[in-house]
Amino acid sequence: MKKHWYDYLWIAEIVYFMLGLFNILFAWLGLVNMMLPLGIALFGGHKFFCNHICGRSQLFTLLGGRFGLSRRKAPPRFLYSKAFRWSFLIFFCAMFGAMLWNTCLVFNGSRELRQAVTLLWTFRLPWHWAYHGGTAPWIAQFAYGFYSVMLTSTVLGLITMALFRPRSWCVYCPMGMATQLICTAKEAPPEKN
Repeated sequence: MKKHWYDYLWIAEIVYFMLGLFNILFAWLGLVNMMLPLGIALFGGHKFFCNHICGRSQLFTLLGGRFGLSRRKAPPRFLYSKAFRWSFLIFFCAMFGAMLWNTCLVFNGSRELRQAVTLLWTFRLPWHWAYHGGTAPWIAQFAYGFYSVMLTSTVLGLITMALFRPRSWCVYCPMGMATQLICTAKEAPPEKN
């Protein structure tokens, strides 16, 4: 099977997290993983990003497939249900909104910069060594929050990869759900008046 340039984007996923260990401001690069799939779905009307370019799903395929770190069991039916997928998308959006709110509070000066990454929205991991100053505190606050979102979603993906099939995260991935909604809306015939 011929390899394409995008078959190696799992490396970018690893590099992203490594860079965030040394300087939290690199977390802003993660916005590419958020904007690119939405843009491709919006302008292209398809899920090319999810099916080919997503470095996270490639990483799960590599770890779970080639390295055998997956049980390769079918995910439970509830993960496929619209109720679960919608609930998770709404929950994820709420957590993203809370992250933006904290960034706004730091921007307005009503809260100090929190130099911590939150894992699974609960566990605070001190990350003070990764910020060296030199930028506005709100920019760093956004980076800490965004890195938390990216790390949490990757940990959830690794857990579902280990328990089920390698790409089980893709079943309930919020970006996958958002791109699917965009693609479905683009396919819908226009309403007749």
